[in-house]
Amino acid sequence: MRTPLLAALLLFPVFAFGVDDYELPPISYSDTQPNDAVSRLQARLDKRELKFTGSESDAVRQILKELNIPEASQMLVFSKTSVQRMRISPQNPRALYFNDDCYVGWVPGGLVEVAAMDAKLGPIFYTIDPIERGSAVQRFRRDASCLSCHAANFTRDIPGVFARSVFAEATGSPIFNAGSEVVDHTTPFEKRWGGWYVTGQHGAGRHRGNVFAHDEGDNVTLDMERGANLQDLSKFIQTSTYPVPTSDIVALMVFEHQLAVHTALTRAGYETRRMLEYQRGLQESFKEPLTDEPAYDSVKSVFKNSTQAVLDALLYKDEAPIPADGIQGTTAFREAFEKSGKHAADRRSLRELELETRLAKYRCSHLIHSVQFRALPKPLIKRVSDRLRDVLHAEKPEERYAYLGADERRTIAAILKETEPELTAGWPR
Repeated sequence: MRTPLLAALLLFPVFAFGVDDYELPPISYSDTQPNDAVSRLQARLDKRELKFTGSESDAVRQILKELNIPEASQMLVFSKTSVQRMRISPQNPRALYFNDDCYVGWVPGGLVEVAAMDAKLGPIFYTIDPIERGSAVQRFRRDASCLSCHAANFTRDIPGVFARSVFAEATGSPIFNAGSEVVDHTTPFEKRWGGWYVTGQHGAGRHRGNVFAHDEGDNVTLDMERGANLQDLSKFIQTSTYPVPTSDIVALMVFEHQLAVHTALTRAGYETRRMLEYQRGLQESFKEPLTDEPAYDSVKSVFKNSTQAVLDALLYKDEAPIPADGIQGTTAFREAFEKSGKHAADRRSLRELELETRLAKYRCSHLIHSVQFRALPKPLIKRVSDRLRDVLHAEKPEERYAYLGADERRTIAAILKETEPELTAGWPR
């Protein structure tokens, strides 16, 4: 008779040599047909209900419009840190745009790249030629080559979206021996945006954007003073090439927060689904009742850790402070961002920005409303909901989230109870 220990060893996920974990069941990343904004857009192209026309920039604008991405979200990267590195330069930067579930990149003269969030698979990577013409159907092609960077060290071996701050020379080439930072909302302000253009006001705070690094052998120098508080990029680029003339500092900060949350949601979804499949195998082997509720200690442990990771990301844990003078970007991006998404009846929203001491006025991520969050395994959502309830309703918050004041916690709870009634069912009134 097979012993429980032997059964556990045989049923625990076995990873094929040379095959990435996410390519195996239950994820089966590359073999699963995605359901995301791009796949839905492609269905319209296939039916010839839509066709991108005009110039290259016209096509880019049409793609952004169809994906409901504001042009004002534009960010410009001049470092050669993309698959299109040969086309990127400080004079021809790569433009990035985003909304809650889609990221678009475009290098003038090159391809449009899209990372669209699938509810269960996480980011799906596509490319399309914006000037592809003729009678053939225009096509977003799923691009596996993106995974060489977007499912490796920078994302801890899962498909993910990320941003880097590098030391870039005047050619745009990174000085690799100077290192780099993977940037999210926890990254100190002074370490952000090396290799990026940045427009907006930030007072006495300094960052690495808008300037070129100099490799002096044992020393790499960067004059951050020269890149501070820029409003006009015309001395670097022909701004009319792009939909808008800015690389907005507020858009950059929202973007970096989203990267952290999307990665946390993708990882938690992968790990908990994998453990539920492992548990189901054990239950079938032991002829036990099948359940999706974690039953074994190893499964419970993964759910506990995933719950904590998701909650930390949602609640902006360890967010780096904004410079003392606050930040200010374009009104166009802020208005586009704040007016979209879910709002309570009094118009309060998790999308309201503070920008004086921190990014969000109410520090619970707007991505709690995302399809990716709602698609997490139900036992995980229940645990996140319970932990969130306890944090927000405690008379004295636990030390981990002590940075959330009583008024802020009450407001977050009120917004969530109105905008996410299913998630907050059973919470105190």
